[in-house]
Amino acid sequence: MAARPVRATSAARAKSTVLTGARVVLPTGTVENGRLVVEGTKIADVAPDNAHADALVLDLTGHWLVPGFVDIHNHGGGGASFTSGSAEDVLKGVRTHREHGTTTLVASTVTGEMDFLTHRAGFLSELVEQGDLAGIHFEGPFISPCRKGAHSEKLLRHPDPAEVRKLIDAARGTARMMTLATELPGGIESVRLLAEQGVIAAIGHTDATYEQTVEAIEAGATVATHLFNAMPALGHRAPGPIAALLEDERITVELINDGTHLHPAALELAFHRAGAGRVAFITDAMDAAGFGDGRYQLGPLAVDVKDGVARLVDGGSIAGSTLTLDTAFRRAATIDRLPVEEVIQAISANPARLLGVYDKVGSLEPGKDADLVVLDAEFTLKGVMRKGEWVVEPQVG
Repeated sequence: MAARPVRATSAARAKSTVLTGARVVLPTGTVENGRLVVEGTKIADVAPDNAHADALVLDLTGHWLVPGFVDIHNHGGGGASFTSGSAEDVLKGVRTHREHGTTTLVASTVTGEMDFLTHRAGFLSELVEQGDLAGIHFEGPFISPCRKGAHSEKLLRHPDPAEVRKLIDAARGTARMMTLATELPGGIESVRLLAEQGVIAAIGHTDATYEQTVEAIEAGATVATHLFNAMPALGHRAPGPIAALLEDERITVELINDGTHLHPAALELAFHRAGAGRVAFITDAMDAAGFGDGRYQLGPLAVDVKDGVARLVDGGSIAGSTLTLDTAFRRAATIDRLPVEEVIQAISANPARLLGVYDKVGSLEPGKDADLVVLDAEFTLKGVMRKGEWVVEPQVG
């Protein structure tokens, strides 16, 4: 493939960079007038006494300094698709999301023919090995036709463990998650297989009952794919999957905080019941994220994007989102009025833990990758650093 890795827009930097004056969000809480030292690709210190003589000092007074965002469910952006695009297309999409603060990103597929999906898995695995992606998420084809959303019904199939294994093997160790309708024949066996292989089993695009969902959790499922969306509504006599997923401490719930997929009250319910430690903000983005309105393709299906909302041309179902995580952050902190520390858990720390990379990313701590985002007082993105290099260099002072 020989695709070029995504590079930062500005590679020039001093031996050390000292960021001062910002409200720095650490795992232990927010530090006013904080200081953070970057050396090379790593965070060297979060409370240094003195800057090095050759350090570049950047005054971020009046800003927030937070960890880079981690997106575990993303189909593309910048006019480019992870589901069908070339290597250059994928890198364009990755670059778009990095410019919006997502420094760690998992590429999601959509339902397709098995041969195409296995080929796509091998293709995307090269970009994971290259360091541009953090893994692969298979969304479909093992989902319910009753809750298919923006997936081609004619390509759906039951989750045969042999076919699940085929996709995992095709990803060559880079498969991180698979979304399943676990009530379908083979669903429980597939969940067990995924758990044994170290791949996250996610319950989604499902028509399961409460009891069937509990069975899947007991078998090893640990994530709810975009909770509330593409599953039965919460009922007082038939609570369905939502109640089971919210109540179980082993489940992390994905939420799409774009103002279209969820009413603010639904988001508040999820945070209240699950707690900030069990929420992962995702984009579920498609090509139009960071690009604009128009006609797009999501797998084999045509999508129209109007006023930032993506819908299938045939049927009108919501087809992913045009969300970027900086917008999700700003909504959470301003409209939903969540504490910034809780937003950081949902947008950085929790997804990093799910992926097993919290030792490297997801918080501002010495020894971790220098992945960080600069926000102004209104939570508008002003700067992005990835592994010590500015993707978006802040213009402050």
